Amino acid sequence: MFDLGISKMALIGAVALIVIGPEKLPRVARTVGALLGKAQRYVADVKAEVNRSMELDELRKMKDSVETAARDVESSVRTNAADFEKGWNNEVGAVERSLSGSDSTSSSTESYAEDYGSYTASAVTPAYRHPGKKWRLKRGATPQWYKQSAGVRTHVQSGAARVARFRPRKSSS
Repeated sequence: MFDLGISKMALIGAVALIVIGPEKLPRVARTVGALLGKAQRYVADVKAEVNRSMELDELRKMKDSVETAARDVESSVRTNAADFEKGWNNEVGAVERSLSGSDSTSSSTESYAEDYGSYTASAVTPAYRHPGKKWRLKRGATPQWYKQSAGVRTHVQSGAARVARFRPRKSSS
């Protein structure tokens, strides 16, 4: 932007010393420094805002591409499931035709095909469970006896309570 070397800065300082005077020069220098600092912070904030908006645009584009990929996968899964269901129904029909004498077998295969068609994914997905009061504690598959022998804290305790607990006792002699 500006090509300021040491010689040019010395010339500016000498002119400022003559024009402003030695008594007011430190105050003016502090004011100019504060204004330059504010200007630099403003420019940095503007740069950060521009970078954030660019990153936000990139994230939106990435989100759109992921959503389209998810839609494609979902449609392919649906078509494959429909093809599988058609094939399954054809096989069930073939088995029913070959076993036309047994009514109990055909009714059980029909009920299974109906159950397969009404299958929902929500039955498999577990419901949300709030962690409860002790959410800060370690809740893993580590046995309690191992935690005790390794010295792992299993109860939350305040700093004051911890100091009081480990404070040496006064001897009463």
